[in-house]
Amino acid sequence: MSIAGLVSTVIPTYNRREELPRAIDSALAQTYRNQEILVVDDGSTDGTSGMVAQRYGDRVRCIQRPNGGVSSARNHGMREARGEFIALLDSDDEWLPTKIEKQVALLQAHPDWGMVLCDVQRVDPQHRPTDI
Repeated sequence: MSIAGLVSTVIPTYNRREELPRAIDSALAQTYRNQEILVVDDGSTDGTSGMVAQRYGDRVRCIQRPNGGVSSARNHGMREARGEFIALLDSDDEWLPTKIEKQVALLQAHPDWGMVLCDVQRVDPQHRPTDI
């Protein structure tokens, strides 16, 4: 059963303990607040799940599973999602603050649409834009 207007953000991850907080923090910083965040720890051996629990508590649901690859982890997260909408976020990426708000508005304005996509801005290690 999905909950109207709820966005389920699914973040599959494997051994990205150091990079993952940037992704989670960008999901938590969204202007659209009706959101659940699911981190699917795909068999990490670097303490990822413990870090998520300690740093985020009940703001983020961390699902641990044996390693099966990113697609398997993403699909598992989508099965666990409770929202009306699903947003996919890779564990080494981050979102601009209004991403979900804009995408939900488009989906609600166009109920016949199945999904919306957006541009991607690549950055270098110092977070300087390199291309779109």
